[in-house]
Amino acid sequence: MIEAPPATLRLAIDREALAANWRMLDAMSGGARAGAAVKADCYGLGVEHCVPTLVEAGCRDFFVAHWSEVAPLLEHVRAKQIAVLHGPINRAEANYARQTGAIPVIDSIMQAKLWTETGGGPCHLMVDSGINRLGVALHEIGDPAIQALNIQVLMSHLACADEDSPKNEQQLAGFRDILGAVSHREASLANSAGIALGGAYHFDLTRPGLALYGGVPRTEFTDCIRQVAYPRASILQVRALEAGQTVGYNATFTAPAKMRVGVLSLGYADGILRSWGGAAFQSGEKVLPILGKVSMDMIVVDLAEAPNLAEGDWVELPYYLPYAARQTSVSQYELLTVLGHRFQR
Repeated sequence: MIEAPPATLRLAIDREALAANWRMLDAMSGGARAGAAVKADCYGLGVEHCVPTLVEAGCRDFFVAHWSEVAPLLEHVRAKQIAVLHGPINRAEANYARQTGAIPVIDSIMQAKLWTETGGGPCHLMVDSGINRLGVALHEIGDPAIQALNIQVLMSHLACADEDSPKNEQQLAGFRDILGAVSHREASLANSAGIALGGAYHFDLTRPGLALYGGVPRTEFTDCIRQVAYPRASILQVRALEAGQTVGYNATFTAPAKMRVGVLSLGYADGILRSWGGAAFQSGEKVLPILGKVSMDMIVVDLAEAPNLAEGDWVELPYYLPYAARQTSVSQYELLTVLGHRFQR
């Protein structure tokens, strides 16, 4: 196979920052241990880059959403350390769980019956305490199909942990109420933001996701969560604009005078959407404003503050997630998970 030339896009992953974030979240979990949500290819940053780092840092519990996400993890961790949050909805998925050893999270009476009918075995149980996504309703805990399960971790998920909402205490109370209603080994309620709500929410196992990868869901994390992802792009072309010339689709920018601009190989498929219009790249401390609209695979930036930049030089898109979210009105979750596959990670 002919080797492709180096990519014109890079996504630097600060593994030291990732490890430090997990260790901090683990410490904040108090007597509980922290796991890691590694679904969506570690929130877009890459299983092969993130999971070995998390393992080395001390993580032993990993959560994915889909059964298709199990195989890439098996290269790095034992199957019984992997929990699949969406559970088995048919015999093929139940059999796959048993063949691989991955742990299904049972989310309904139907799934409970299916798991038992196909052979049973260790599982986790998701209880819906008020988010109304997946999960067994609180009043269904006494159902014989639920009582028959071999539950390793009894879990629920907070809907408003990133806010100071009365719903947090309501869900906590509902979860506590059912702890004695079904046999289980451990309990888990807190996501990233839930860890900051305090020890009452920690139980035996916490399940951070966003904060591992640099997200700051609550102000308690502002000074302790480190940025992990750093998108960078190479300058494809340097152009000289005359006063009055326009840039990009719909001609939304008009040069007020002669300008030196750079064209970057970056766009929608890389997760850099039109919401980034009006933002800026950086070269060291130099600010390079985006001119006009993000246009499919290209972005034009003003090189006035960096006159020495040329074709092939690299510039960085500031990606501290809380700041980028405010600037683009795109959630921190989306900013990570939309990053495309053309980046060399």
